[in-house]
Amino acid sequence: MKTPVEHKLFINGPAGKLETVVHVPASVPGGIAIIAHPHPLHHGNMNNKIVYILSKALIELGYITVKFNFRGVGASEGNHAEGIGEIEDVLTVTQSIRNQYDTASDHLPLLLAGFSFGGAIQTYVAQQLDPQKLVLIAPSVARLNAPSVIGHADSVLIVHGDQDDIVSLQSVLDWAAPQSIPVVVIPGAEHFFHGKLSILKQVILNACQI
Repeated sequence: MKTPVEHKLFINGPAGKLETVVHVPASVPGGIAIIAHPHPLHHGNMNNKIVYILSKALIELGYITVKFNFRGVGASEGNHAEGIGEIEDVLTVTQSIRNQYDTASDHLPLLLAGFSFGGAIQTYVAQQLDPQKLVLIAPSVARLNAPSVIGHADSVLIVHGDQDDIVSLQSVLDWAAPQSIPVVVIPGAEHFFHGKLSILKQVILNACQI
């Protein structure tokens, strides 16, 4: 498989420039994947290892794969905005990438992915963008009062560890149950999936085939 091309760029966001990395497959892309990182006030950024695993898997599957730093993180301008501004950041990045890479009359399928805080943010973004796929890794749905995503995504993948002491598995099950969304539980995994990253990657690869 030919190596995808990496582009580092800045996207003009609502609070200033957003530091962004885009991987474009050498072949015809099968979709666009936008990845949101964990909480900016707890050292979350686009170089987080779960974001890396998401990105690596989605690149392998042939997506135009995008990760970026929320406002106030890394070289992105602005300040943390309690989640509301971060939703705007994802919407802006998605629109910019679509404008640049999705010029055909038929839109490429959209995949929204996120880890922890980023996963909860993507549930709000899904309300507006109705992605084909939604991938939530240990999403902090209770803390951010995440909305229902039923009717806003064709398929939803939730992955959680049964030893997660930052985002409880029960909170995710309580959110998913009324929506009849299955949750993939990785035994022995904690919030950052130490020692379980290869399993996490395989779950993503299996669920996100284009």
